[in-house]
Amino acid sequence: MLVTLCAIITCLTCVSGVTVVTQKPPVLSVRKGETATMDCNLGTVTDTGAFWYKQTPGGVPQFVVSFYHSDSSPYYGSGFSSPKFTSTHQSTTDYRLIIKNVEEGDSAVYYCETWDDSAKEDVSQ
Repeated sequence: MLVTLCAIITCLTCVSGVTVVTQKPPVLSVRKGETATMDCNLGTVTDTGAFWYKQTPGGVPQFVVSFYHSDSSPYYGSGFSSPKFTSTHQSTTDYRLIIKNVEEGDSAVYYCETWDDSAKEDVSQ
C-alpha cells in the first residue's frame, strides 16, 4: 500500500525582497515501512532553522520538528519523536525531513517554515 505525502507550494513577497521557501518533491508516495525524505530550501534566508509541520485534511497544522544548523539535535513537537521523525541539514539553507517506517497515519501535507528576520515574518512552503 502506498502512503502519499504532499507539500504546499507557496511563496511570500517581503518588503526587503523576495524570500521563497522551496520543498521537493511536491508529492511523495512511499510504501508502508519505507523511509520518506523531503527537502526544504530556505532561499535567501540564512542563519535560521527549518520548522516542519504536518497537516491532515480538515485538521490544524501540527508542529513536528525544528532544526537549526548550529544545533546538535532537533527539537520535537508534542507527539513526535526520534527515531521516527528527524531533521538534518546540508547547509545553512538546506534542510531535510526524514520519516522512518512510514504508516498510513503519516499520510498528510508536510510543509517547512522559517523566520525571515529582515521582514519580521514567517515564510513557509
